Amino acid sequence: MTELVQEKIKTLPDSPGVYIMKNSQGKIIYVGKAKILKNRVRQYFQNNKNHSPKVIAMVKNIFDFETIVTASEVEALILECNLIKKHRPRYNICLKDDKSYPYLKLTLTEDFPRVIITRRIVDDDAKYFGPYTSSQAVKDSLELLRKLFPLRTCKNFLKRPCLEFHINRCLAPCVNKISRADYADLVKATEKFLEGKTADVERDLTAKMNKAADDLNFELAAKLRDILFAVKKISEKQKIITDTGDLDAIGISRLNNEVCAQIFFVRDG
Repeated sequence: MTELVQEKIKTLPDSPGVYIMKNSQGKIIYVGKAKILKNRVRQYFQNNKNHSPKVIAMVKNIFDFETIVTASEVEALILECNLIKKHRPRYNICLKDDKSYPYLKLTLTEDFPRVIITRRIVDDDAKYFGPYTSSQAVKDSLELLRKLFPLRTCKNFLKRPCLEFHINRCLAPCVNKISRADYADLVKATEKFLEGKTADVERDLTAKMNKAADDLNFELAAKLRDILFAVKKISEKQKIITDTGDLDAIGISRLNNEVCAQIFFVRDG
């Protein structure tokens, strides 16, 4: 252990964060996350009889290290992933490939767009929402979306409505049970909902429901009414701040020569 490492170990914080190990050339050789940085980093330089051969070899090459304090373990997890993908350290086996955290993808380039789960972001004119730090969280979000906005789920069009249509989870665009224009409106509502613009969604759904009723298209009006009711229930549960509309709140804290800034986005309260 170098003198530089010894001195830095003494100043490690009792906070979650990411630690970055470097060799004598200043090259990053390992990136890790910790619930408590002080405890985790110290473990590398203590009795190594329980260390794996990989860790023993890595520690021999550590000349210096840096730490980045985060507000939570979740932030540390995301930062660790991003740093590994950026620097591709020698001793990080996981997360070097194209795998990443899951996102929800709205496939806008398809004739009748879908919402799917993906772990890769590519330049394909689709809309991506995330990342989600929990696979179960993204599955739950997709389940909710499919209840609110019955977009198609099948990869290929069928010649007759599938089970999803019969249980009111799809509007069967494959057999023209819904027009392209009405389906496009549903896609826009899905996109706005994912962006947090629930007030816009409610306003648009109300207008389209009333128009469908005026046109005597009561089946569509009933479906829009059910979607509108569900969106209202969800937005009521999620609303924390009232009567503020859209708001970007910026908080800045200064201590000695360091500054920390945080931006909070509030949409529709």
